[in-house]
Amino acid sequence: MAAPKAANQKEAPAEKKKGGKKAPAKAEDESFNYIVRLVNTDIDGQKHTVIGLQSIKGVGPRVAQIIVGKARVDPSARIGTLADEQVAELEKVILGYVEYAPSWAVNRQFDYESGDDMHLFGNDLDILQKDDVNRMKMIRSYRGVRHETHHKARGQRTRSNGRKGLAVGVQKKTN
Repeated sequence: MAAPKAANQKEAPAEKKKGGKKAPAKAEDESFNYIVRLVNTDIDGQKHTVIGLQSIKGVGPRVAQIIVGKARVDPSARIGTLADEQVAELEKVILGYVEYAPSWAVNRQFDYESGDDMHLFGNDLDILQKDDVNRMKMIRSYRGVRHETHHKARGQRTRSNGRKGLAVGVQKKTN
């Protein structure tokens, strides 16, 4: 039978985060949003604004810093504490990123079909990338053929790297 605990002893919290640190015990106010939806992506409200924006596909560290500066939002504030107006402003700035970003800072320069500079986010990025690969396959370009055969497409060596399946080369001696 276990001995009863003294009245002045506290129980240790059952859950711990990675690295052995205790989970934060501070309670959030009722206006805190645990999930913030931006550009069809759910963002954890516990994350800082710059880090949370990076969970949107197409937004990296540099783009997130530019967006937060342009929207005049505190980069170290938790994204769940932002007011609805600030979240709407963030989304407006994200979607209009291509208008104020230099052409070298967008992720789709001189689009194949329209000829415009675009910055894509989320599923649009995946869809257009698949379309580009399919176009290369259809016109039988070198890169398209390499994609079809599942080889490296950007000039990397293939003799010693990028192998699949069993290792080729020296085999162990069996007795």
